Amino acid sequence: MPQRKLILMRHAKSSWKGGLSDHERPLNGRGRAAAPLVAAELQKCGWAPEMVVASNARRTVETWERMRENFSPQPPIVLDASLYLSGYSELVSAAAQLPDFCLSALFLGHNPGWEMAASQLAGQSLEMATGMAVLLTVESVTWQSAFSRGEWKLVSIIRPRELDQEHTDIH
Repeated sequence: MPQRKLILMRHAKSSWKGGLSDHERPLNGRGRAAAPLVAAELQKCGWAPEMVVASNARRTVETWERMRENFSPQPPIVLDASLYLSGYSELVSAAAQLPDFCLSALFLGHNPGWEMAASQLAGQSLEMATGMAVLLTVESVTWQSAFSRGEWKLVSIIRPRELDQEHTDIH
């Protein structure tokens, strides 16, 4: 049975300046710096996604734009309005649309829904700060059955602050 890799990631740190609507908030400087670090770590760990599904909010789109150059080949992205401020059920619905030949997918979204979804899948309470990525696996023939079985394994958590510290320590 194939192993499926799910990367559940909260958008990078966003700005509250400018009086924009929540949906239109851009990344701030810290978010723009963190997103490529997370992508580089995913690539280094062998977790490059084959497909990306993201909320259509500006901050999730910008997060992916800052990440994509780290992946070769660059995976296609699907912008899904239903993932804006959504949770577990919307994640399951979006994942069910993935082609079954796709074995690894990155889902970019928002809290509190992503934190609740990650906690439910991992079987433990997880906090998802901005830019965090939770790496989960499951043995499943299809994406749809992957969520009905409920046997996800938490493999790792990528925290941008830890990567930023590593990057600072090197230079």
